[in-house]
Amino acid sequence: MDRTFVMVKPDGVARGLIGEVITRLEQKGLKLVAARLERLPEKRVMEQYREHLEKPFFPSLRHYIESGPCFLMVWEGRDAAAVVRRIVGATNPAEAAPGTIRGDLAMDIGRNVIHASDSPASAAREIAIHFPATEIVTYKRVDEPVLYE
Repeated sequence: MDRTFVMVKPDGVARGLIGEVITRLEQKGLKLVAARLERLPEKRVMEQYREHLEKPFFPSLRHYIESGPCFLMVWEGRDAAAVVRRIVGATNPAEAAPGTIRGDLAMDIGRNVIHASDSPASAAREIAIHFPATEIVTYKRVDEPVLYE
């Protein structure tokens, strides 16, 4: 099974959307294998968003991510990164399809509720930034036999 990283951003935490996000991912059949609520330290924010460090929007992104607690998660399932990205929707909520998290729950690209890894490689990098291997658990969901062939 594949793993991916998902983070409910400060706006999603402040709006009480953690449960909604977890519900949508669990209902799809994904398995939560690690989770933590915390304020991200500067060092990890810089690592998380390193590809954006030189972009003009980075200072405001950094300030925003550090402004409140985030809910960090690792999810497991077949093609987990791609599946989660479809559930999350387009980065810009105005372009996100109805039925997606951003399409249903967000209004502005700068406050779009959630981050999700965009590829298996990004997922591996982001998981390693936020979770030591000892914090990721292994277990079987009771419905796994009916979720996968």
